[in-house]
Amino acid sequence: MTPIRVLLVLLGLWLAALGITDLLAMSRTDMISIVFWFAGGILVHDAVFAPLCAVIGTAGRRVLPPRAWAPAACGAVATVTLLLIAVPVLAPGGANADNPTIRDRPYLLGLALALVTVWTLVALATVTVHRSRPNRGTLER
Repeated sequence: MTPIRVLLVLLGLWLAALGITDLLAMSRTDMISIVFWFAGGILVHDAVFAPLCAVIGTAGRRVLPPRAWAPAACGAVATVTLLLIAVPVLAPGGANADNPTIRDRPYLLGLALALVTVWTLVALATVTVHRSRPNRGTLER
């Protein structure tokens, strides 16, 4: 094992111990809340998100040409990431008109522009891959 791997393992063990120590120092109510959020996240992932991704991925492979599969997968991952990052600012809980600093920017417009950029790059990557690959049906001599 290289020294860097040993260092990374030790760092990981130290961070795990730190996290467990902080977790055990919390109140019972907080611990129960953490357990419910953790279990809820796993259930939402396994019952909703993973099957949805599988269905969309299977449908995409049937509809899209093979050269578009990798760019479309990257675009889908980027889209989901952007949507998850945008949720807190697009639907802030407890926001009121008394605080003008909440939602002081056009977040929906920014999200839309980011998604348009991602899918434009997906289309560009698909076209570029298509043009850069030689025709597989011809033999070079």
